[in-house]
Amino acid sequence: MHLFDQDISLIQKEPLLFKGKVSSNWSVNGTPNGGYLMAMLTNAMVKCSDKKGTPIITANYISKSVPGEAEIIVEKFAKSTQFSRLQARLIQDGIERIRATGTFAYEKNECFLERYETSPPDIHSPDECIEIPSVPNFTILDNMEMRLDPECTGWMEGNLSDRSELKGWIRYRDRREFDLFSTLACTDSFPPPIMASQGMLAWVPTIELSINVRNIPKTTWLKCIFRTRFVNCGLLEEDGEVWDENNELMSISRQIAQYRTAGT
Repeated sequence: MHLFDQDISLIQKEPLLFKGKVSSNWSVNGTPNGGYLMAMLTNAMVKCSDKKGTPIITANYISKSVPGEAEIIVEKFAKSTQFSRLQARLIQDGIERIRATGTFAYEKNECFLERYETSPPDIHSPDECIEIPSVPNFTILDNMEMRLDPECTGWMEGNLSDRSELKGWIRYRDRREFDLFSTLACTDSFPPPIMASQGMLAWVPTIELSINVRNIPKTTWLKCIFRTRFVNCGLLEEDGEVWDENNELMSISRQIAQYRTAGT
């Protein structure tokens, strides 16, 4: 079993109640990564859903999660011919940490139209990109390999950009194949793109994250681009696209986060 599968595994105690353990293996500065936690919650919802395809997952991060025991409670709240909608709540120490909703369609829904009104990001090959080095207390970097395009790595050396944009490649270090859960986690693993323009002092806790997985990747690497265009009132947005090596769209995301500087 791959480490990621072990760390999102759940024990079903009742039809809509699961027990699990939040791992420290996917942490950002000691805090479990939001995409990893979303994968855990989605794992519970998928186990309870009669439909599994093209999911739209939205998570609200209510309070800080920590490594350790967790309980996930699932609720089915709407069902139609096309979609099943569920809710999952992650509880630790009696406190609700995350509340997520999932919309699932039939896996074999026909694709009547495929139209991209934007091009895949132009990114140097993985061999030409710069790997994000391991950093103490950022265990996600020990388990995910991320390589940034040279065009957007100046912030690592204090050379800031006028654009809050990061693009590059990602894969699991143990070469775990991609599925719904691992794709969700990858879609929220890159550093916040605001760092490209503001540097490494930015603190960017997620408030809400939505990910729509359109396809399941079949390639070794995923090609990603994340952008932030608006920062005001202490909030920012982060829009993401994840493509495979064949320039097929895998997932899209929108995140709302707080922007804080050191000491605030």
